[in-house]
Amino acid sequence: MKRIIIFASGSGTNAENIIKYFHEQKIAEVTHVFSNNLRAKVLKRAHALKVKALHFDKESFYVTNEVLNVLKDAKPDIIVLAGFLWIFPKKIIEAFPDMVINIHPALLPKYGGKGMYGNHVHEAVVKNKEKESGITIHYVNEHYDEGAIVFQAKTPVLEGDTAEDVANAIHQLEYKHFPVVIKKLLFPEADTSL
Repeated sequence: MKRIIIFASGSGTNAENIIKYFHEQKIAEVTHVFSNNLRAKVLKRAHALKVKALHFDKESFYVTNEVLNVLKDAKPDIIVLAGFLWIFPKKIIEAFPDMVINIHPALLPKYGGKGMYGNHVHEAVVKNKEKESGITIHYVNEHYDEGAIVFQAKTPVLEGDTAEDVANAIHQLEYKHFPVVIKKLLFPEADTSL
């Protein structure tokens, strides 16, 4: 069975959705959820779904090889960033080439980069009177939101929409597409048409 590891910093609704999706599919499993935030709700969600939940700090991520060694021992087939806010270390990217993906709540290259996450993105989209927004799933490199794009999906932004309205539409796209794109990357030969 293919092995998925998720990194998240916040509430973990995407992580929970991915865990449940693959639990039902029985072709892959989320073996670990890592978080840099000790109080992140994602850790509780993982525990409730009987997935190993691990917290780590900056030193074990960037300075020592603690996180890298746990990842190597876990032997993931893919590493998924689902609302993870730290830049990923080059040493982990190099240890798992073309195996680390991220989801971004906008249509990159627009609204990417440091500080562009969550509501900051949606507020900028509304402020700039964009006609559409969406999600981008991309490979991770050592720069924020600059890796090769794997998949994008769009949603209209209507006149009068608030950042919250945009966020709700984006969440629906994330829940619908993220697990399917992960499945397609794990099983490129499978029929995973959207």
